[in-house]
Amino acid sequence: MKRRNFIAATLALPSGVAMSGINDTFRQILPTVNEKKRFQSIKTNVLVVGGGPAGIGAAIAASKMGAETLLIEGYGFFGGIASQSLGMVINQMRPNGEPRGNIHELLYEKLHRYGDQAVRISTHQFLVNVEYLKVAIMDALEEVNCKYLVHLKAVDSITEGNRIKGVVVTTKSGLMDIYADVVVDCTGDADITYFSGATTMSETGNLSPQTLLLNVSNINGYTSADMRGVPEQARQKFPLIPESWGLGRVSNCHHFVINHAGTKDMGNFDITDPFQFSEAECKSRRQVIQMTEAMRNYGGGVLKDCEIVGASTQIGVRETRRIKGGYIITEEDAIEGRKFDDVIAWRSGWLDVGFTRLSEMKIHQVPYRSLVPEEMEGLLAAGRCISATHIGASSGKSMGNCIATGHAAGIAAALASKTGKTPREISVTEIQKILTNDGVDLTKGGETQSKTMAT
Repeated sequence: MKRRNFIAATLALPSGVAMSGINDTFRQILPTVNEKKRFQSIKTNVLVVGGGPAGIGAAIAASKMGAETLLIEGYGFFGGIASQSLGMVINQMRPNGEPRGNIHELLYEKLHRYGDQAVRISTHQFLVNVEYLKVAIMDALEEVNCKYLVHLKAVDSITEGNRIKGVVVTTKSGLMDIYADVVVDCTGDADITYFSGATTMSETGNLSPQTLLLNVSNINGYTSADMRGVPEQARQKFPLIPESWGLGRVSNCHHFVINHAGTKDMGNFDITDPFQFSEAECKSRRQVIQMTEAMRNYGGGVLKDCEIVGASTQIGVRETRRIKGGYIITEEDAIEGRKFDDVIAWRSGWLDVGFTRLSEMKIHQVPYRSLVPEEMEGLLAAGRCISATHIGASSGKSMGNCIATGHAAGIAAALASKTGKTPREISVTEIQKILTNDGVDLTKGGETQSKTMAT
């Protein structure tokens, strides 16, 4: 039974339901909720759902191809964790100092127009002030005539047989249907794929930890030595603090950003489960305060007067659901630096399982098959929810890598819309040709990387 054919029924919990079974109980009663009145319906050629790095890459690429493209985002700004995190570096944007494609460079160009307050480059990273980033992304979208809407959260897929036709989003005026020739799932959590009924994969119980980043200020002359011994001394009084953390300077300002192990020591949380998501988020809010107070109480020197400026919009999520595509990227692919005939992107950096494992890998290619869901037509995925194993996903979640897969997905979506074909039917050779013209070197793969590429 489709979600939009729900029948009326009560929402009262059955008597005697134990809290341990509340998830299952809700799953049983949700299909009985009344259907909400629709606000309106709209139509576009390409719909990109999720305005993080992958969505930005997909939306810009599709628009550059001449497709009418709409990018939607649940928050009030684009950029995903890059914008939410209050100054975390944007990794793998210029690996080894080399531009990796026109879309990556367009973003840099728009940031650089605002000067040194907006962006600096360090090795392969963009160090940004997030308020400039949010506006620079809009500048880039507008340059290629991409339409965009914020504060729209996708809550369902519209399907017809094995073909996705669009998505349902929430608005302040009710639910809205957005129809499209092709939908690109850049939600990070494979939400659209999951809602459509297509197969997704997850390593429940073994997911990478989440992190709530924070900014602190009123610190002068900081070095890593100032944090020595702080977690050990403070843990008894502040039990939620992680085992270690450090401070990094936010681009050209007096604030420091802290990226840390987050929920690693609190348990394993599946963010697609609303109850676990809530628990991880709320514990992380408490952790931020405890970390700040630990530095003030036990840091001494330059840390004793530190002040919290703010924390991320939400916890940063490294891993949840992924699509199951025609090829599943593995740890071995990353370690060995494998190449594929249907290459449409490559991923650089180190294999990073969220503060639990950091190991070397080689630059490795991404096959087009990993962007196409196994069972659903009219749908593509990009970013951290492409088809990969738990470790395979961890080897390519850096933001520059996500933009790269988004770039390819946007091109494929535009070609599919233009020709009336499904993404599965599009010639990979044609996608590769356009990517090459967009400055993407598709011969890369197999290169060993230096330790400077580890973050």
